[in-house]
Amino acid sequence: QGKFTLLRDTRTDGSFLVHHFLSFYLRAGCKVCFLALLQSFSHYNIVAQKLGVSLTAARERGQLVFLEGLKSCLDLLFGEEKEEEQSGQPSPLQFMSEGASNLKALFDFVQTSLNPTSDGSWQGPVLLVDDLSVLLSLGAAPVAVLDFIHYCRVTVCSQLKGNIVVLVHSNEDSEDEENELVVNSLCHHSDLILWAEGLATGFCKDVHGEIKIIKRASLELMAEQDHVQIYQYKIQDKNVTF
Repeated sequence: QGKFTLLRDTRTDGSFLVHHFLSFYLRAGCKVCFLALLQSFSHYNIVAQKLGVSLTAARERGQLVFLEGLKSCLDLLFGEEKEEEQSGQPSPLQFMSEGASNLKALFDFVQTSLNPTSDGSWQGPVLLVDDLSVLLSLGAAPVAVLDFIHYCRVTVCSQLKGNIVVLVHSNEDSEDEENELVVNSLCHHSDLILWAEGLATGFCKDVHGEIKIIKRASLELMAEQDHVQIYQYKIQDKNVTF
């Protein structure tokens, strides 16, 4: 409870980690707010069904709040504002049309989605983001993205005792300084880092990459060292082997 987990991928696609956490938390009965900025709902649903979870059913029973970023972007850019008029709420990605790097509408969406219900039917709240780097591509400033994550941590982790899982893409030799600034800052503030990397030697039939599990040292215990474990993995149709 109250943990911030960073999923990081380099020279590979770390989305298999997102699918794992999504199905894991839904099975555990948690209330999940999923900011899906990279793929469509049907994509995530097809993968989840292979893992034995129905996102459609979870959304219908109110357990899953799903923001389909691709659709929201199109609606904003091409003037489809019917949804906004019906709900009376601004689009979570409102910053795109305003030209200002203000992610307050996105934070309000998260806060509203994960506010505890009176019946208390769900376990702890979870915020899942795939993938945070997309916000930078849409025009948000690094400071705005880090502020957004900070406010989410205060609300979800500290106040509601929930968990946050965020995926970011990174390349150590990248010239994208804004993205690397965000990645390095998130690494510094995370409790757990799962870092998936492609093989430096290239393609291998039996191994798709390696994953580095970094359990961050507690900020209170300054002498404690980060605990690092490294595993090689292979992605199969319905699971991942190590």
